[in-house]
This record gives sequence, C-alpha cells and structure tokens, in this order.
Amino acid sequence: MCKACNYTIHGAQHHFGWDNANAPALRAEPGSTILFHCHDSSAGQLGPSSTVADVTALDFGRINPVSGPIFVEGAAPGDALKVTIESFAPQAFDGAGFGWTANIPGFGLLADQFPDPALHVWKFDPRTMEPALWGSMGRVPLKPFAGTIGCAPADPGLHSVVPPRRVGGNLDIRDLSAGTTLYLPVEVAGGLFSVGDTHAAQGDGEVCGTAIESPMDVVLTLDLVKGANLKTPRFTTPGPVTRHIDAMGYEATTGIGPDLMTGARDAVAAMVDLLCARHGMSAVDAYMLVSTCGDLRISEIVDMPNWVVSFYVPRSVLE
Repeated sequence: MCKACNYTIHGAQHHFGWDNANAPALRAEPGSTILFHCHDSSAGQLGPSSTVADVTALDFGRINPVSGPIFVEGAAPGDALKVTIESFAPQAFDGAGFGWTANIPGFGLLADQFPDPALHVWKFDPRTMEPALWGSMGRVPLKPFAGTIGCAPADPGLHSVVPPRRVGGNLDIRDLSAGTTLYLPVEVAGGLFSVGDTHAAQGDGEVCGTAIESPMDVVLTLDLVKGANLKTPRFTTPGPVTRHIDAMGYEATTGIGPDLMTGARDAVAAMVDLLCARHGMSAVDAYMLVSTCGDLRISEIVDMPNWVVSFYVPRSVLE
C-alpha cells in the first residue's frame, strides 16, 4: 500500500492499444500521486511455470497492456504532462520476484538469424533486488522501469501500442526509472495517460525484443506544464544512469558502415559470437542475455561515409 498515494489503478483497469475514445479509469487533479498495478508485457500469458511452447502460443492481441487511462484535469493540447517517477515494486509470486525474457519469432533486431522461439524465466528477491541469475554463468543487475508510458494520440481510432509515438508509448528507455522526471506532449483533453510493460532490467536497445519482463507496482505523480509545446518526450535523470552495471568495465563490439541499422546488427551479432566462444553458451541464450544488459551506442556519426555503432556488455554480468 502506498500511504502517500491519492489513488490506486488496479490491474483490471487496463487497455490494449491507444484510443482517445477510451473512457478514463480516473479523473485526477494535477499533482496527484497514483499507484498503478501494472501487468507484464504478455498480460500474464507467460508466468513462472511457462515453457517455450507458451511463447509460440502468445496472443499478440494481448501484448503490452497499459494501466489507465488517467484524465488529468486541465490538461489541453499543447501542454506537457509532467510525470515524476516515484517508485517500482515487483509483484511477488510465492515470495519471489518474477520475470521472463523470450526470443519471439519474427521479432527483434536479429529476427532473421533466430527464427525459433526460446524462453528464460527469472526469479529474484523483490526485497533486496539483488542481481537476477542467468543459470550458473550470469548475474544481471536490476533497474526497474516502465517500458510503455505515454498519453493518447490525437488521431482517432485504435492504434497499436507496439511502436513509440511523439506522445510517448512503447519508449523502452531504461533510464525512465525511479527518480526520473518525464515530460510528455499532450494532444487530447486530459492527456489520457497510461503506463505498463514494466521491466526489471533491460539493455539500451532491447535487442532481442524483450527485456526482463516483470509485473510491477508503479507509483507516479502527474502534474502539468501549461503551454510547453513539446515536439517529443524529454526527461531528466536524478544522477548517473549506469552505476548498477559499471563496476568491472565492459566488453564491446562494433559495427562499421554507411547504415546505422546494419551497424547495430553487426555489433550485436559480433557480441553473440564472442559470448558463445568465450562462455560456451548457445547463440540464442547469448542473444537473449545481452538484450537484458547490453547497450547499443552510436559512437560516431560524422565521418562519412561510414558510421560506428558499438555494443557494450558489462563484464560484471559474466565474471
């Protein structure tokens, strides 16, 4: 229970996709602090006892549920919704935190190289938030955040929640964690804010298409900035953003060429090859593992005709 919260949005108060015709789950005054019970990105289709067969059976009409929407009184097109991210608390199953990482056929940066489904189920201590174990060979530091967070778009009708938008949505920005302040453009009256798709950890890029997908209770404070006229979301972090993984440095691979997407694919594929050779893991396991902790970075984008993309994996995960 959140003693400081003005309202609670229960797990049943969720929706799939963005639609500005959705009835608000709540009308709230600016400055309200709200507890959201958020589902994982599978809407509970994958659980602690799931197998790879459940990945194949996923209903994609039930992917990325978001809790809400919240009508913020006084919010109007041209304003910004100021979202102060207060806290995340994993929802425990038999006393343990739970998450999953999957290779979903047809999805992910290297989908053409990994056509078969795969699944890793995680358990972790929701009180200490110690790193989650990848079998006997890996430990992934946790940094919870909401993968999908945004307002309803002005365009009428139902819109997929999968692609991000100028009003937010499926941003998958790891640094939208506790303490960060996010500003979202408002396109419709009330903003119609929703949040979900919570993660226990993710690398920048979420390269296999999934992170440590984990249901969470999220506390947010919603406020308004009138007349902000933002073109896209922006955010402010409270401090350094990689302290949870920096302690032992990184292994990094690169992709070099005239196309950033090809460079990103080459950098990730090279890291998969490195981890397979060095640690004896299967290629799909390496691919899923680095999706939870590896960071894609544009290292250089000015020395035409070739750009450099680097992929950093923290050595603390495997050493």
